[in-house]
Parts: sequence; structure tokens; C-alpha cells
Amino acid sequence: MGFATACIGLLPGYLAIGVLAPALLLAFRLAQGFFAGGEVTGAATYIAECAPPARRGFFGAFNPAMATLGLTLATAAAGLASALFGTPAMSFWAWRIPLLLSMPLIVLCFWARRRIEDSPEFERLAREARLSRTPLREVIRDHLPELLKIIGLGFAQNAAGYVGVVYLSIHLTRFLKYNPTQVFWLISLATLLSVVLMPLSGGLSDRVGRRTMLTIALIGYIVLAPATMYLAGLGDFRVTCVAVVISILPFVMLQSVGYPLYAEIMPTRVRYSGVALGFNLAAILGGATGPYIATWLVERTGNPLAPAFYIVLVAAIGLATLATVPETARKPLAA
Repeated sequence: MGFATACIGLLPGYLAIGVLAPALLLAFRLAQGFFAGGEVTGAATYIAECAPPARRGFFGAFNPAMATLGLTLATAAAGLASALFGTPAMSFWAWRIPLLLSMPLIVLCFWARRRIEDSPEFERLAREARLSRTPLREVIRDHLPELLKIIGLGFAQNAAGYVGVVYLSIHLTRFLKYNPTQVFWLISLATLLSVVLMPLSGGLSDRVGRRTMLTIALIGYIVLAPATMYLAGLGDFRVTCVAVVISILPFVMLQSVGYPLYAEIMPTRVRYSGVALGFNLAAILGGATGPYIATWLVERTGNPLAPAFYIVLVAAIGLATLATVPETARKPLAA
């Protein structure tokens, strides 16, 4: 991830290398997403296999919390660079600075990775010679129901999350004409608040159960998404701030509880491959398309509430999938 990001920061412009510049930009951007998809699911798997069974939700919630913190720090770095160097410089050269900040992070992460041992669960199966030689094939052949459950829940998580957070800033600035700087700080503060709340939400799921928390989160999206967009459309930014902060609660619960649950659904011998395949397919189907579908709905219907109804639909899909998922909190991981 860090190498791809640094390459974007060092990439020559169109005037220097012509059409190769946008082609390489696309390639590096795809590489970022490819490696990030492996990292986030690998982290979820590793935490689940290392954490005590009674606290898997709490420790597992640090995965999405730190990913969200990274997103907040990245946008803050871009905003700080823009404030320091100004818009003209950002258009020409200063946009590279936030990307090149990944280079010291490469060294830090490499140092940490060199000191990480395999999880006890993985080492136990390795000693017993029970690891799968073809985990991807085994997932599709023997664990298709579990894979489909991860895809269904992951689709709801990614679609609702991307539309409710990423698209929301576009909605507030492009369609509702709020001040972009105010919207930037509002979304940044809301996501920063979610970082603090996610471990608390994950820990609560250890007590009340994953299914209970996810049910509340999905119903919360169904209720709060239309209400948030309606209140934002009233034109009062103070009301919008309150609505956005409240609407972040379903995002917090769905993100913090979803990651531990995915790891608990798959058995250890194919967990990494199964979670990676299911979650990343869901991210492509729900996350990558969510903001575009939301923008298209507003432009085609002229109704600013249309994206909220899309969130209601994907949350309903999540609830239907959740009905097929057993409770996994505080239970031993399947081998």
C-alpha cells in the first residue's frame, strides 16, 4: 500500500510522459485498493485468532477504528497542505506531499510486521498438518453459505457506510450548497468521533451479542438515513451538524461489529481467504458503486432524499442476511 501511494506522489505529469501518466495513476490506484483489501481482512483474521473469546468484539473493533482514523488523518493532511500552500500550489505540486508522507510509514509498518508471529490458532493447525493447501477452492466448495453471508452483510456495511459518509459530503456541498470547508470539518469530526466509539461498540457486542448490535445498526440506518437527509435539506447548518453526528451511530456499530463477525463465521483453516474473498467482493459491489449510485439517483429523480432510500434498501438486504447468521459472540472459533 505504501509503495503504491508513494509512486503516485512521485508520478510524472501528462506533460512529461503523456498518456502513460493517467495509465500509471490508474494502475497504482488499483494496487492501493488491492493491497488494502488484503490488509484489512488479514488484520481482522489475525485479531480474531489472537484475542480472548470473551473480548473478540472489543479488540476486533480496533481494526475499523484505526482504518477510520487513517482516513481522518489522510483528509486532515490534505487539508493542512492546502491551507499551507494554497490552491494554486496544490494543483501543481503540493498535492504530492500527503502522498509522500506514506514513505516513513512504510518503514514503520515493515518494522512492526517483521516482529509479528502467526496466531496461536494458525500455529496449532500447522502443527497438526490441518492447513488447507487450496483455501480459495475449499471456501467455494465447502463454505459457500458462509461466504454468501459475508457478502450479504458486507454489501450492506459498505454500501450504507460509503453513501452515509463518503457521499454525504458530496451531497451537502454539491446539491445542498453548504460551505465545503464547514462540511469537511463536520465529516472529519464525525469520523473522528466514530474512532472513539467503535471499541466501545465492539466491547458491547461481547456482552449483548453480535446479532443484536447489527440489528440495531441496520434498523438505525433505515430510520436515520432519511431523517438525516431531510433535516440537512432544511438549510440550517447547525441542525445538519446534529443530524450528521447522530447518523454516525449506525456506521459505528455496523463497522465495529461486522469485522469480528466475518472472522468468526469462517473456520481457521480457510478464514483469511474466505473473509478476504467475501468482504472484498462486497466492497466492490457496495462500496465502490455506492456514491455513484447515490449521485445518479439524485440527478435522475431530482429528489435529494433518493440516496436515503437506497440506504434503506441495502440495510434491508443486511437484515435479511443477518437472519441466517448464528450468534458467534463469546464462542470458540471453528477450526
